[in-house]
Amino acid sequence: MKHLYLILLFFISTMAFSQQKTSAGEIEGLSVYPNPVTNGKVFIKTKDNSPKKIMIFDVFGGNLLETTILGSELNLANLDAGVYMIRIFEKDKVATRKLIVK
Repeated sequence: MKHLYLILLFFISTMAFSQQKTSAGEIEGLSVYPNPVTNGKVFIKTKDNSPKKIMIFDVFGGNLLETTILGSELNLANLDAGVYMIRIFEKDKVATRKLIVK
C-alpha cells in the first residue's frame, strides 16, 4: 500500500510541474545551430534579435552556465562533450532545447 501512495504522489507532483507555464509564449523565429556543437560555438538567432539570457543545465538539472548575450554567438568551449539543456529567455518569452556538445 505504501508503494501505491508513493507512486501516486510522484504522478501528481509530475503532473503539477509539467502544467506550470513559465512564459507568455514561444520565442518567435528561434534557431539554435549548429547542434551538435563541434567547434565550441553555438549561434542563437531570433526574429527580434534582442539580448538573451542563456542558462545551460546538465542532465541532472545542475546549472552549469548562466550568461547574457547581446548578439547571436555563445562560446561553449569550456563544456565537456555531452547532452545538455539550454534555456533561452528573450523579453517575456522562454524556450528550452536539447543541446549536444561533441
